[in-house]
Amino acid sequence: MIDAPAQPGDKACARRELGQPFMKCRLQHPRGFSLFFLFAAACVFAAAPLCAQQALDWDQVKARFEANNPALKADADNVDEARAEEVTAYLRPNPQFSTTVDGTEIAPNDGHWIPLAGTFVEPGISYLHERDHKRELRLKSAQEGTQITESQHEDLKRNLEFALRSAFVQTLEAKDVLKMAQDDIAYYDHIIAISQDRFKAGDIASIDLDRIELQRVQYEAELQTAIVNLRTAKIQLEQLMNDRTPVAQFDVTGPFDFSGTLQPLAYFRQEALANRPDLQAAMQTIQQSQTNHKLAIANGSTDPTFGAWWTWNSAVNNPYPIDMSTVGFSISVPLRIFDRNQGEKARTQIDINRAQEASEAVRAQVFSDVDTAYAQVQSDIALLKPYQDQYNAQALRVRDTVTYSYQHGGASLMDFLNAQSDYRQVQLAYAQLIGDYLTAAAQLNLAVGREVIQ
Repeated sequence: MIDAPAQPGDKACARRELGQPFMKCRLQHPRGFSLFFLFAAACVFAAAPLCAQQALDWDQVKARFEANNPALKADADNVDEARAEEVTAYLRPNPQFSTTVDGTEIAPNDGHWIPLAGTFVEPGISYLHERDHKRELRLKSAQEGTQITESQHEDLKRNLEFALRSAFVQTLEAKDVLKMAQDDIAYYDHIIAISQDRFKAGDIASIDLDRIELQRVQYEAELQTAIVNLRTAKIQLEQLMNDRTPVAQFDVTGPFDFSGTLQPLAYFRQEALANRPDLQAAMQTIQQSQTNHKLAIANGSTDPTFGAWWTWNSAVNNPYPIDMSTVGFSISVPLRIFDRNQGEKARTQIDINRAQEASEAVRAQVFSDVDTAYAQVQSDIALLKPYQDQYNAQALRVRDTVTYSYQHGGASLMDFLNAQSDYRQVQLAYAQLIGDYLTAAAQLNLAVGREVIQ
């Protein structure tokens, strides 16, 4: 009988999540030993999702946002309501049914009243006929209203996706800053270890070693700040996605870099004119206003009401009773002398002018948004290129050179600390500039109305 402890290896994370201790199996022969490892492997694969979740890229984040964001889903119901109003707008007027029952008489022989004697019955039906295509114009106006609602929904989606993209970029930036903080503290721990060896060898004074070790507090503070910033960015991103994944298991991935090439400004302006949903909604509002004006003119026309009836009278008081039946027709035409819908005609004409002026304001806002975002992207690219071409490599070279010189007694402690600080500042500034560039690119996508820069 052999007591063999299970080898944790990659299974430690899963067992910590499950709260299970490492198991021991009593193996009597090699076959039992193999079965044990098969069983352990199955447990690990079953518990693997508890340890980590696959990092989501931008397309996956956007897909989850579109499927789960409650504000976007609630606004989508407005589009369905607008489509339902199309049904109401195209309904015909209901026909009207009426009936008249009359004709109770006094019998001539004995003088007493006989209920329902000589009953007179007249059922009839009438229908309002709408002229000048009122029904078709109501449907067209409702359909154009649906198009406006759809464009407004796309505009809301455009703005929410910008907030989503900004949160996504902030998460990528926070991850990059956290990695830099971890690398910096690891590098500094290596310097501390070397300094302690030099102190033991008598190369540096005790006060210099204390100053070096005290400097680690700043690295620890930066590391904790980076951890908090990353968690905060993830929480904001999960809120927009309406995701309940624990923050420790939620992760995103994507390129955290910039592109030095940019299309001409005229290209982005043209794309914005073709894709901005708020501009499309403004143009569609003009079309609906024109349709509503035509409908107001049509509503000023006269709609006749056609009617028909049938009359039946039994005439029981007649000494020679016979059934009498008649059929009649009628037409009722209102005289539009005073009310010819003048107010709605004037109001809808004014509404056309207002919609046209509003569309011009939106067009000017589109150009302003594109030009502003384009200028910001250009500025970020101009700032990033020197870092990529020169500053990053220089900062690394200066830090490594001064560090090597300090370790061999060729540089002072202050020179070493300053070189280390300068390197961290350059790296942090570069990461922040990339974050600014990606946010400005998202702002340009927002201004254009589609993703022109990934």
